[in-house]
Amino acid sequence: NNQYGMGGQTSGETMGYSIAARVGAAVNRVNMHAERVDGYNPLAVIDAYERKMQLIGDRKGPVFLDVLTYRFSGHSPSDSSTYRSKEEIEAWESVDSIDSFGKELIENGVADQSQLDRIREETGQLILNSLKIATDDRVSPRMDLVERPNLIGEMMFSDGSVDRMEERKPEVNMPLKENPRVMQIAKKERFAFDESGKPFSAMKQYQLRDGIFEAIIHRFYQDPTLIAYGEENRDWGGAFAVYRGLTEALPYHRLFNAPISEGAIVGTAIGYGMCGGKVIPEIMYCDFLGRSGDEVFNQLPKWQSMSGNLIKMPVVLRVSVGSKYGAQHSQDWSSLVTHIPGLKVVFPATPYDAKGLMNAALQGTDPVVYFESQRLYGIGEQFHQGGVPEGYYEIPLGEPDIKREGEDITILTIGATLYKAMEAADLLREKYGLSAEIIDARSLVPFNYDLVLKSLKKTGRILLVSDACQRGSYLNDMAQHITELGFDDLDAPPVVVGSRNWIT
Repeated sequence: NNQYGMGGQTSGETMGYSIAARVGAAVNRVNMHAERVDGYNPLAVIDAYERKMQLIGDRKGPVFLDVLTYRFSGHSPSDSSTYRSKEEIEAWESVDSIDSFGKELIENGVADQSQLDRIREETGQLILNSLKIATDDRVSPRMDLVERPNLIGEMMFSDGSVDRMEERKPEVNMPLKENPRVMQIAKKERFAFDESGKPFSAMKQYQLRDGIFEAIIHRFYQDPTLIAYGEENRDWGGAFAVYRGLTEALPYHRLFNAPISEGAIVGTAIGYGMCGGKVIPEIMYCDFLGRSGDEVFNQLPKWQSMSGNLIKMPVVLRVSVGSKYGAQHSQDWSSLVTHIPGLKVVFPATPYDAKGLMNAALQGTDPVVYFESQRLYGIGEQFHQGGVPEGYYEIPLGEPDIKREGEDITILTIGATLYKAMEAADLLREKYGLSAEIIDARSLVPFNYDLVLKSLKKTGRILLVSDACQRGSYLNDMAQHITELGFDDLDAPPVVVGSRNWIT
């Protein structure tokens, strides 16, 4: 704690924060073992750190150590320190810890002045040598962005494929086959219709939530590092019943409930991923992404590239999109996430795709934002003939899928709008004799346009649909790419349909 941000300071400008250690009093019954220590006294700092490390080692944390120091120089080269007086700086310089502790060492016969001078000289030389090494291209080569202009982009994703992050036996409570949810799913119909085309009852159908569950529980029994957490994840089974059956299968430290703090949920997941673990944090409603904005937009996507790919980020962030719970619980913010470089983004709309995409996301080493529509958790598999396979399979991220073939117009959908597009296609056929080709995007980032362009050669027209509001929609970006890549095949401009630009 050097007492300053840039020009702002905690004392007098932040209520209740003049002594940071007092914050601990509001956190838990032992005040986080909060303590303020004189950062100018090396022995006091060493003693405090040893005691705090002992508490952490005894699993009695967290701890809060407020180490009081002072910043002599400005925040940056442009900082002239006009917000503080010369007298203030001089007062702190007069008790500079290097000088004051040196005097204490001499007074107690631990060292003499010549020894201290030699230490200062050696330290200065060490810093100078380190600087020379850091700036020597032969020792610390910098990226040559002239020779390799795309290098930063190449490091954005690691694109790994890993069965497990560590080679040890996963901790589970029971054999997988004995899990009650697994046994229940085994009795379900993995395709929504019988041989005559009649739909099975909703209770009998293998649902989208089952597809997500199967992929996740498979990985829990394969990767010992995998953990999952969020609001109401354990016991309740998740707000939308995706995790029912996991509580029985897993010890608490692998599946647990988190406080209502989306920033903490995603932030700790990032830390766990950086340390080599695989993790599935959950945001209960898409609208709450804003509460974890810095973590999702500024931390999760960037650490792989900033580390030169030394760090992997195997984080699959589940985000549930509402539809009927009012203005603050019903928004599709997938477009916000697609705007951020460094994040892979998927939005499955069928049980088959949900399982395959989750398998692929968990097999990878990159951050994936996995959107789920609350309209679709209970829907059965209507497209993949043969139903959802019982075994393991992956759907590569970035590949769209034709859900219905047609000749007159292409409709590209994201998320739950797939089913509205199917209804619209029926209407076009019945009223106008037109056949629509329906393509489900499935993935947003990455996205392979080849299938869409091939369809466009046949139909000449394309409609793009999602539940996100039309203004600023990712569909506008997709429409631009389609226009640029398939201009010669277009008989009319692409049309984007989204939610109205209202608070809905």
